[in-house]
Amino acid sequence: MGIALASGTPLYSGILSGVIGGLVVSLISRSQLAVSGPAAGLTTVVAASIAASGSFSIFLLSLIIAGVFQLVIGVLKFGSIANYFPSSVIKGMLAAIGILLMAKQIPVAVGYDQPDFWTNGFVKLFSKGQLRSNFYNFSQHITLPVVFITTFSLALLIVLQRWAFFKKLKLVPAPLIIVITGILLYFILPLTWPSHLLKPTQVVAIPANIFKGIALPDFSKLFASVEIWKDGIIIGLLATLETLLCIEAIDKLDKHNRITPVNRELIAQGTGNILCGLLGAIPITAVIVRGAANVDAGARTKLSAFTHGLFLLLTVLLIPFALNKIPYASLAAILLVTGYNLTKPKLYKNMWALGAKQFLPFLITIIFILATDLLVGVSIGLLISIYFIVQNNFKADYKINIEMKEGHEICYIKLNSNVTFLNKVKLKEALDDIPEGSMLTIDGSHCNFIDYDILEIISEFENKAKDRNITVMLEGIEKVNVQAIH
Repeated sequence: MGIALASGTPLYSGILSGVIGGLVVSLISRSQLAVSGPAAGLTTVVAASIAASGSFSIFLLSLIIAGVFQLVIGVLKFGSIANYFPSSVIKGMLAAIGILLMAKQIPVAVGYDQPDFWTNGFVKLFSKGQLRSNFYNFSQHITLPVVFITTFSLALLIVLQRWAFFKKLKLVPAPLIIVITGILLYFILPLTWPSHLLKPTQVVAIPANIFKGIALPDFSKLFASVEIWKDGIIIGLLATLETLLCIEAIDKLDKHNRITPVNRELIAQGTGNILCGLLGAIPITAVIVRGAANVDAGARTKLSAFTHGLFLLLTVLLIPFALNKIPYASLAAILLVTGYNLTKPKLYKNMWALGAKQFLPFLITIIFILATDLLVGVSIGLLISIYFIVQNNFKADYKINIEMKEGHEICYIKLNSNVTFLNKVKLKEALDDIPEGSMLTIDGSHCNFIDYDILEIISEFENKAKDRNITVMLEGIEKVNVQAIH
């Protein structure tokens, strides 16, 4: 419901997305732990698309196009792009999501119920101009009963997760106990605190007629504007990237080391988004927060994702009054623990121990996700990782030995493994340093691959070596015809 509100869509659209993600996507997908539903990362794009089209019904056409786009990518087996995202970037994404999750729950955990609290973004939230006012707002809105519910829920959740007897029992999920406890506390606390301190806005509020007036796509406008198709491709691309990143991250949380077939996942997500467009819902992706909470709850198979969708539908239809008694503080406590598990101090310590080439992409990914958004942060982290890969390849992939024999310098250059154009600069410098009047042997017999650029440099040097009285012998290296450029 919160994501639907942030996207500027009807309340039912968010819940309907969660139902479709659970009942449909989980059946097609082969991911055992991923949970699909409305994604907060797409709210800005959805809101902008609806504003540009002027109608939620027209936006639903773009969503159907996005689903078809994902379906085609899955069928063509392009989903393997996820395998090229470095581990440091994936871990950075997880840690950043953990930080955001915790930070966004803190206001709820203390009773701060202002809906515009996060409109200025994470970075501006702590800017010099707003920091004092933010602390002032906190102090004005802190509600002791809410803080008590949060603290009690946190303490109980930690005890349940660490209590050996309860961990072996595993009959009732710890978060469910927390929710039930929160409901009881919500009714008990007014007996000891003034009742006005617990406001109606601090509990879940689901309207009784939530599915009334469902909007459907307006197919008469399908070819009315290029923007509809453009928005569809953009939403499909962003949803695909977010799903692939989340699937990669959730697989890392799987204690059984199961690998999700990404192309099958894109087919499942595409089918889900087509249904969302047809039925009046908002875009869905695999969501790391739900997946991480699923893992924390002890999930083993995708049955948990299916029952999630089923229970969501049944509870909204049959017992909305029960959901309306759940304090947000209890939910905040559960999400605070989930966020902490994603960004534990131990993770930072382990990444630091791996060295700068792993720690810097990890840290930069976190910083830019917090400063911008998920996709921008991951993209920049990926660029940093590529930089380290290129820098590593710039290192000389060869060894040089120089010996004196009968008054002559004998130079030996052995090329190793794969020598690419990235080694050009270093090889040129090494050849320029070969002393005049020496004998040089360049051995490429052990190479798996020698780039044409490298062969060209060697051939050029061989042609010019006579002027410096250098004798060149090549072993296992193909000569190329080098033509002068005039």
